[in-house]
Amino acid sequence: MEPKVSIIMGSTSDLPVMEKAAQILNDFRISFEMNALSAHRTPEEVEIFAKGAAGRGIKVIIAGAGMAAHLPGVIAAMTPIPIIGVPIKASLDGLDSVFSILQMPPGIPVATVSINGAQNAGILAAQILGICDADVFKATVDYKESLKQKIVKANLDLEEIKYDYKTN
Repeated sequence: MEPKVSIIMGSTSDLPVMEKAAQILNDFRISFEMNALSAHRTPEEVEIFAKGAAGRGIKVIIAGAGMAAHLPGVIAAMTPIPIIGVPIKASLDGLDSVFSILQMPPGIPVATVSINGAQNAGILAAQILGICDADVFKATVDYKESLKQKIVKANLDLEEIKYDYKTN
């Protein structure tokens, strides 16, 4: 099985956040790989990875990084593959990471999810892949329907809660 998505993190300290993307991809039956690469500590390895990803069949890269958060942008500069950046809350409540990933120069786009939003990164990766894969597309549709059903059930549960002045 060859990976379609690559999950990259600056270090394994980011794993508790990034594993949420892995779980979504796993649930949607999308093959993926996970690696730790650092834009600052292993720049040569990042370059080899980024320049070789398309040739290895990678379709989407999810890159998580904290603090200076250069990893998603550095990878985006070296590959035409869509990059989804996950800002990791490591300092300054994650705002430094958000701004580092959001503020990309023209021509080097990085889609950015919320701070520690790896779950949404996994869903976005699935939606991108779903454009050309009917099974993945159906999985994303089913997932969103399950979210709707959770709210429908929550409202039914709320109907059972009684107060003297509650009208519904």
